[in-house]
Amino acid sequence: MHTKTFVAAAAGLGLLTLSACGSTGTEGAADTKTVTLVSHDSWAASKNVIADFEKRSGYKVRVLKDGDAGQAVNKAVLTKDNPQGDVFFGVDNTLLSRALDNGLFQPYAAKGLDQADPAFQLDRAKHRVTPVDHGDVCVNYDKAYFTEHKLKPPHTFADLADPKYRNLLVTENAATSSPGLGFLLGSAARYGDKGWEAYWKRLKANGVKVVDGWEQAYYQEFSGSSEGRKAGGDRPLVVSYASSPPAEVIYAKKKPATAPTGVAQGTCFRQVEFAGLLKNAKNAEGGKAFIDFLLTREFQQDMPMNMFVYPVIKDAEVPAEFTEYGPAAEDPAVMAPGRIAANRDQWVSSWTSLVLK
Repeated sequence: MHTKTFVAAAAGLGLLTLSACGSTGTEGAADTKTVTLVSHDSWAASKNVIADFEKRSGYKVRVLKDGDAGQAVNKAVLTKDNPQGDVFFGVDNTLLSRALDNGLFQPYAAKGLDQADPAFQLDRAKHRVTPVDHGDVCVNYDKAYFTEHKLKPPHTFADLADPKYRNLLVTENAATSSPGLGFLLGSAARYGDKGWEAYWKRLKANGVKVVDGWEQAYYQEFSGSSEGRKAGGDRPLVVSYASSPPAEVIYAKKKPATAPTGVAQGTCFRQVEFAGLLKNAKNAEGGKAFIDFLLTREFQQDMPMNMFVYPVIKDAEVPAEFTEYGPAAEDPAVMAPGRIAANRDQWVSSWTSLVLK
């Protein structure tokens, strides 16, 4: 979900991370034997799983990547009359209303939808999007730092504004980053439409650092990631994901006994990620088959180790590393899509004026 796929390590694990086959966005789009998926840069799936779909369905899969989630959604909206592909994957609940209000998708009730948890079916009345995965935006902490400084890690939003955590937190820009936006929405869910601004004033006074995106925050500023340590990162708190600690274990050159990072459970915000059949898809039948495939047990169980997200269907198993090092948040903050739609743009504008100026 959104540039968190630990790309360098994943490159050697046989993951399918195809980019456009040609220089134009429409090449091959009218080929009825090809289904074209448009997604964000973090899309990844195992080659054998995609090959199984291609063999069973008769369609070849082509993947076009269009930056982070926000960029990809915006480009899809701008090109909706002549879309780049057939299926869009990667719009989450924080940006869902933007896609739906702009008529990006056509209705399709996917096969297997009855196996998806109803809590994730946020457009169940019209079936314009299909839930595919979920994850939690949470503050992660560097265990070694807090042990060395004999300091208890923060647990809640309120803790982060405590002076004892001054100058320790790095977060992403809510206007340019999906986890940054998720963290803002989590604070609004916790403190309300008015109270979140007072909270961010306290965070700003407490030395929160804001960077453009997740990769910079996690790989350069955060002292708890292997890359961050090499880069001289000096922030032991970072807005990331509940699934980041198992990634630190899985991709470590020498596998540690325990994850070097932890999750502040009281800071989590639930994200749900969707796929949809693009309104003017040139291969609608292929697109429908691919969306059906995204809800199969085979794909759902392949997904966690590739994109570090959790399945939405009820009987999908997650890797042991997730259960041990990165279970989904116990009680994440949530927000109704209507409330996000009504407030998101104004909140981001106010946040920008308050925090960045």
